[in-house]
Formats: sequence, C-alpha cells, structure tokens
Amino acid sequence: MQRVTLRIIAENCGVSKFAVSRALSGKSGVSEATRNRVIATAEQLGYQRQVARTRHTIAVLFEDRLHVNGELHSQVQAGMQSEAARLGYDVQPHWLHHGDRIQELIDSCVAIATNSLQDIDVLERVAQSGKPAVHMGWLTPLTHADTVSGTDRESASAVGRHLYDHGHREIVYVHGPYALRGRRERLWGLREALDLESDCVLHDMHWTEQENFSSALDALVARGGRPTAFFCAHDGLALTAVTDMLARGWSIPGDVSVVGFGDYSAARQIRPLLTTVRIPGYEIGRSMVKLLHLRLSDKEWPSTPLRLRVFSELIERHSTGPAPLRQAPAG
Repeated sequence: MQRVTLRIIAENCGVSKFAVSRALSGKSGVSEATRNRVIATAEQLGYQRQVARTRHTIAVLFEDRLHVNGELHSQVQAGMQSEAARLGYDVQPHWLHHGDRIQELIDSCVAIATNSLQDIDVLERVAQSGKPAVHMGWLTPLTHADTVSGTDRESASAVGRHLYDHGHREIVYVHGPYALRGRRERLWGLREALDLESDCVLHDMHWTEQENFSSALDALVARGGRPTAFFCAHDGLALTAVTDMLARGWSIPGDVSVVGFGDYSAARQIRPLLTTVRIPGYEIGRSMVKLLHLRLSDKEWPSTPLRLRVFSELIERHSTGPAPLRQAPAG
C-alpha cells in the first residue's frame, strides 16, 4: 500500500502542501473550512501523522580517584556522545566529586553507564534502579551486569612476547604504589607470557606512598637485579621511569627498553617516543551506548549479562629495541 504523504492529501484537496502542513499541525494561515477539509481527507486516506521522537537520556557516572586516566575518560565520553547522537539519545555525564545529583540522574534517565566506579553505595543504587546499566571497570566476580573494557591481560601478554622476542630475559613490571585491579590484570597477562620461558626473570616493582620509583629501582639493583626492559602499568609511570633512568645516564633503548600502557598524548611527546598499548577509549564509549540501546530496544537480545572486550593495540615506537649485549650500569 502506498504511503499517504502531504502531497497526496494536497492533490486530493486541491490545495498546496504548505496549506496541508499548516492545517494538520494546527497552525494559522489556512481558513477553518480548508482545515476541516484537509483533516477529513487525511483521515479518509488513512494518513498517519509523524510523531517526533522523544530523546531519552543516558546517565554516565564517572569516578577516578587517582586522576591518571583523565585522557581515557575524555575519549570514552566522546565515543558515548557520538553513538548516542547517532541513535537518538542524550548523554548526561556526572563526576561523583561534583556533588550528589546521582539519584536525580538515575530517576530521570532510561539507562546508566558507569566509568571506573568504585563507590559501593552508588553501584548498589544503580543496580536497584532496575534500569539497563553497563560498566567500564572492574566489578566483583559474577556481578549480574554488562561490562565493556579493553583487553588488559591479553595486551600485557603481547608486551611480554614482544620483549622476549627482542632478547630481553630480565624484565620489570612497574606496578607502582597502588594494587588496582587493572594493574594486576596486566601483571597476570605478562606472567602468562613469560612463565612459559624458563630463562626469563620477571620482577614486580611496587612501592609505598612514602617511596618512589627511584628508591624501588635502587633496591632492585642492590639485590643484584640487572633488568634490560621495563613494562609500566600506565604511561604516567613510564614517563617517571624514563626520566629517572635517563638521569642515571642509561640509554633508552640502548641499555634498557621501556613500554607504557594507555597511549596518552605524553607518549607521543617525549623522546624517545614511547612504545605503549593503545586503549581504544572512543570505541569503548561507543560500544557502551550501543549495548544499552540493544537492551532498551531489542526484545530478542540475550538477557544474560555480557562481558565485552574491545581490542587494544601494541604501538611500537622508539623506546624499545633489542636487548643490549651488555647490562645497564648499576648506578
């Protein structure tokens, strides 16, 4: 059956499309007799008025207590806003440290996304809302909720293989002062790759808040450690490591290789350019909104929670190279 359009109604009434549009929308510019005739003709032809779609809101709750992932959060938010605009949603971001509007947002939205949310009370309020929710970050095991993340563990395994294939046999994982889940996932992935090699030594370098990378490296060297490669849990730690080792007179990558994690802007600004793992923040954000949209619109979509991993990428630059024939200086 042919769709009834304004043009067809206009031809049947002997008036312009403009007059039909004004008549059906209730606006001025046509006589009452013309309006009545247009409405009657439209009903007779079976015309269905186009109803403007209501734009629903997705609430996004951000939390980052360490502020090391600000660039990643910006990428995630940009991806969410892009996909939301494409699908006809509005995005309402809220940072937990900007005041307590959380319940108001939860009540007014149709779905919820969280980014690095660790506040147990807020997570419970999201769960109790009964609304579709997706989380970026680490939840307790078997939490009944959708999550989207990068491939931390798999990427770290790729870093381990990359360094081993370049001849490195004593490698340091720079963990830092915080035992965060994402950093542990990267350590586990690195171990998966290196534990298969009997001739490789892996050091897990961490320190207290009263210590720093320099003191931890001094302690490692004092114990006889002579690493040729460092894999850092995020790019910020990698910058610290590079700065410290250059100050010691070590050559990068001549004496030691350094790998970061994140591929933030600083990784492309230092010299040597930093080899690192690129987290696909923009695509993670898009995937979060798409998953929420499917929960809201597709009745056939699986009801079981999903764990979606978005592919990360190892970016090889100038801070890594073959293992040196000689060890780095002890000082």
